[in-house]
Amino acid sequence: MVFRFLAEPTDVNFGGKVHGGMVMKWIDQAGYACAAGWSGHYCVTVSVAAIKFHRPILVGQLVEVEAAIANTGRTSMQIFIIVRCGDPKSNQMVESNHCVINFVATDEAGYPVPVPQYTAQSESQLRIQKYAKKMKELSIQAEDLFEQEMK
Repeated sequence: MVFRFLAEPTDVNFGGKVHGGMVMKWIDQAGYACAAGWSGHYCVTVSVAAIKFHRPILVGQLVEVEAAIANTGRTSMQIFIIVRCGDPKSNQMVESNHCVINFVATDEAGYPVPVPQYTAQSESQLRIQKYAKKMKELSIQAEDLFEQEMK
């Protein structure tokens, strides 16, 4: 799933760069479209792992948000998102950021439903799947640590 569009003046913060919250919205939208397409169900966002902004996106730049299945559980999907930006006249894109976003497929009543299993095919897909699994593992460890500290 690839979304492509121009960064608009309404997307920027006071510093003239696209607001991080706007980029996160685009990530969630592309992730949802990918997860819903894969599962055939409505999906809800559970978490986002390891989002780090490498470079700003400027107003007028072409923005590309690419979403792909990285890993699946019984009812969950980990979607790898990469955001790129660049001059629309040259079409040369550079990475702005990437992350793994987790979704759960639900039925009409909001209960989790099984999703088709994903099998990585290429070396690149295997590397991304390994990364997604590691991000999930680290996220669980961090949540466990937080719960222990809050007791």
